[in-house]
Amino acid sequence: MLDMIKESADERMQKALNALSHNFAGVRTGRANAMLLDNIKVEYYGVMTPINQMAAVKTPDAHMLVIEPWDKGTLRGIEHAILASDLGVTPSNDGSVIRLPFPALTEERRKELAKQCKGYAEDARVAVRNVRRDANSDIAKTIKEENLPEDDQKRYEDHIQKLTDKYIAAVDEAYKKKEAELLTV
Repeated sequence: MLDMIKESADERMQKALNALSHNFAGVRTGRANAMLLDNIKVEYYGVMTPINQMAAVKTPDAHMLVIEPWDKGTLRGIEHAILASDLGVTPSNDGSVIRLPFPALTEERRKELAKQCKGYAEDARVAVRNVRRDANSDIAKTIKEENLPEDDQKRYEDHIQKLTDKYIAAVDEAYKKKEAELLTV
């Protein structure tokens, strides 16, 4: 039972790290990246559909995304969805494709994005600590219910703390990389 708690905590901490990576991928760094469109959905035959499932997204150069929908009737819907999003890019529609030019980021915008990423990193740290708290309480409850020695509780709590330290360090490392990427001109 205690090993299952340990494995569950490890899985949940990994999910927090994966969520952080996903959040970081959605922050634009001045370069065109198709992942920026992952969270933008367009109504397509009554269903909210991600752009990447209804169009080919290409990056002809570092500062341009080209969206080529398979159904040309969706061009206007895609254009409106991009305008309504907080992407900060104005699409140009030529009737067959939509072009998204990504201008270089200003120093002020870079700092805003770094601050946003810092918030994502803090959220991930809190999630990891919450997993630690839950795991430690589960361990204590199991030790009490099954009348196990308190040494086992200490040993498992130490292991959970080591896991926590490992994932917090991974979050910090991911944040440092993203911040360096954002602040490099």
